[in-house]
Parts: sequence; structure tokens; C-alpha cells
Amino acid sequence: MTGSLDRTRWGALSDGTAVDRFTLENGKGTSAEVITYGARLAALHLPDCAGVSANVVLGYASLAEYLADDASFGATVGRYANRIAGGRFAIDGTSYSLALNNGPNSIHGGLKGFSKKVWQADGAVPSEGPTVALHYVSADGEEGYPGRLSIEVRYTLTAADGLRIDYTASTDKPTVLNLTNHSYFNLAGEGSGDIYGHALMIAADAFTPADATAIPTGEIRSVAGTPFDFREETPIGARIRDPDEQLLLGRGYDHNFVLRPNSSGEARLAARVREPRSGRVMQVLTTEPGVQLYTANALNGRHRGPSGRAYRQSDSFCLETQHFPNSPNQPSFPSTLLRPGETFRSRTEYRFSVDPKGR
Repeated sequence: MTGSLDRTRWGALSDGTAVDRFTLENGKGTSAEVITYGARLAALHLPDCAGVSANVVLGYASLAEYLADDASFGATVGRYANRIAGGRFAIDGTSYSLALNNGPNSIHGGLKGFSKKVWQADGAVPSEGPTVALHYVSADGEEGYPGRLSIEVRYTLTAADGLRIDYTASTDKPTVLNLTNHSYFNLAGEGSGDIYGHALMIAADAFTPADATAIPTGEIRSVAGTPFDFREETPIGARIRDPDEQLLLGRGYDHNFVLRPNSSGEARLAARVREPRSGRVMQVLTTEPGVQLYTANALNGRHRGPSGRAYRQSDSFCLETQHFPNSPNQPSFPSTLLRPGETFRSRTEYRFSVDPKGR
């Protein structure tokens, strides 16, 4: 047995539905907290190069704040993560309409997506490390999506300081599916200020430019010669204020990067982030074809974390492993169609280490 797992009652919804918190510890100073509301990663404590621990994901101190959350802190988002243009798509000639909750588009599953559901959960401590499995059944027609969808999201904290997220799903009717975790990271610690100095590498030679409503145009554009070239480690803030049309439209980075082809089916390196002062390093591995870099452009001080500090623009970054935005309406993008008899499987792992040259 490696590590430990603790389950506590954290609160309840107005109808009495209980919300639990799971604390996973690997016995090496790393711990994660997962709550059943939204199957969310609520905290992730990591030591720095001096052995000082800090929570490196944004979140809240209370359930009430999560219930009012509009930023999807730490959430499992779906049925379709990211955006669908006009809130419309078709499968086999049948059209479906979704709520428009992001300007003229639908985002993150609609008005009450998976991030606003209470998931059923159970935990265990197998040899690979403490794990919590969360389950939800999305009814046929929920938020406009077809098919009764059964989902499992499993968090595992490994002895090697990895946080692995495994997604599994099946449906009884053809549907579209795109799941991701929407954690906001600051490797210096939540509430510690901007992330401009974080050094980022993304293993992508191209990205998908977007229009003024953040919907991909359909173009796959080379990152070469643009502020989107993170093939070599580059501070996130180095070019974020360049007069690039895409950065102006997004008010920073809010773009899908096209990861290099992956024929193995195994999770491969998608990104690496290093925070120079603390020495904390995060590698992101995934089986997904894309990753959305988001520099928290919409945060404006309305949200306060457990530290009591207000979160503002670029106080964190997201690396949302995913299929591409608006794929149901872009036949050239990797398909997000799931049919009966098929099993959706996806894996993302965050691997943490410390660079002793920090500070």
C-alpha cells in the first residue's frame, strides 16, 4: 500500500444532497483534494526546492463558493468541453440544439454541465497509490445532448508524484463527447501573483486560430514565427502582449494547440512548465490530440481563493487536454463522435518534480 486516503463530508446542496471531499496523500509530501461536486480537483499541495509546500491550483475555501463558481475551477467539464459554434451540431442527419452560454456559442456542456453535478464516488489505496473513482450518468437529452451517457473519472496520486486522471464513458445513442479537467495552475502557489515568468514548452507544431467568438476557423496554422511557438521553453509572458491578432481577440492565450500525432495510444508528453523561483516542474502527458492553453484572461478579482487573495487576469494558466473546439462542426478535426458499443477512454497525467536550481 502506498499513501493514504481520507473521505469527509464537506457540505450539502440546498436539497440535502451530500458533497464529500477526498484527500489523497502519497507519503512523500504531495497531496490532492477532490470534491464530488463537479468531480473537481480542489487542491494540490506540492513541496518546492526548499521543501516548503504550497497549493498550486486555484479554488475556494467553501462549498458555497463552488456552487456560485463561473470559472470552472478544477472541474471535470462536459458533455462537451470547450465551445460548439452556435450551440448546434448534427449526427446522422439529426440536428441538436444546445444552450448558448458563451456569447453566440455553447461552452463546457451548457447551463448545468458536469461541473455542476454531484458525482457518486468511492476510494481505495491500491499499490499504485490512492485513487478516487467518480461516476455520473447523464440522461438522454440532458442539456440537449443525445444518449444516456455513463461516465467514470478516476484520480490517482502516484508514489512518483504524478496525478493521473482516467476517463471512461459509454452511450446508448450516438453522441458527441469531449471531457477535460479545468484546473488553473500557479506553480508558485495559488494567490501568489501572475504566471508570466513560468517557463512553458508545448509539444505542438501548429494551433487552431479562432474567430472573435473563440471558435476555430478550421485552419491548422504553424506556430513558427508566431507568439504561439512554445516548442522551446519560453516564459508565458514573453510575447503575451505582442500585437498579434489572435492574442488581441483572446485577450491573451485561449487557444487549442495541435499536439504531434500519437500512434501508440499511450499518454505522451504534451507540455512542460517550470516555475523558476520555487523550482516546481509540471509535465503534462495525455492521449488527447489537443491542449488548450488559457491564461485566465477573464479573472478580474471577483474570485478569492483559500489564501484570501483575489484572483486576477493571468494569475494562473490552464492546460486543458482535449479534442478540438467545435469538432462536431469541423469534419477535418479529429472526431468526437461516440456510438453505442464503443468505449471512450482518455488519460491525462500531471507529473511533478523539483528543479534544485530554483530560488
